[in-house]
Amino acid sequence: MPNDIETRLAELGHSLPDAPAPAANYVPYVMAGPLLHISGQISMDADGLITGKLGQDLDVAAGAKAAERCALSLIAQAKAACSGDLGRVKRVVKLVGFVNSTANFTDQPKVVNGASDLMVAVFGEAGPHARSAVSAASLPMGVAVEIEGIFEIA
Repeated sequence: MPNDIETRLAELGHSLPDAPAPAANYVPYVMAGPLLHISGQISMDADGLITGKLGQDLDVAAGAKAAERCALSLIAQAKAACSGDLGRVKRVVKLVGFVNSTANFTDQPKVVNGASDLMVAVFGEAGPHARSAVSAASLPMGVAVEIEGIFEIA
């Protein structure tokens, strides 16, 4: 039976992907006290990796959609860490977004809003969070966006 978070996701037209497996020598998440630290989730959808450089190959809207896909993977990792119970998420604490962008692209915050907006829509009052939005000259496998997150868990 879906919980409130999964119901909100469905109402927004989203379904969670499977929690992605690590691509190198790290774990997908670490629980430290009540804080869940989730490793960077890269932009991908059902068709595969979302690649490209903002300011060259992708516009802000496409970048924001890529960031939204990262957010869905973050939520999928949180679900796995909470043994399937997203109701245990008390708060989205912080997101750090890395945007594969050209040297003159300055709209990284607008791109990472794709993830932030989804967190607020899904988690309501527990969704607003601290955040960084950083330009990167390149990202793993050429992806457009990578986002890591910290969540408070009950």
